Amino acid sequence: MGRPATVPKKRKDGFWIELRNKGDKSGVIIIRDTEVAMEQAVRQYKNTKDVIVLGEFRNGKKVEDSTSRKKSKVS
Repeated sequence: MGRPATVPKKRKDGFWIELRNKGDKSGVIIIRDTEVAMEQAVRQYKNTKDVIVLGEFRNGKKVEDSTSRKKSKVS
């Protein structure tokens, strides 16, 4: 068996969405390559599931939106 990994896994590049059944505490994470595909998936699942947009990840790190950067500089 061996020892467990000590380094956390890197996140794949793309746009991440978490889908949960209404009222549940955990769900399934899906990844889309483009923002348009992510928005289409959100529209598809929003009627039957709770949809949480986790954002865009590149090189294992979250990419900050330009709007959130502007807000943090103003504050």
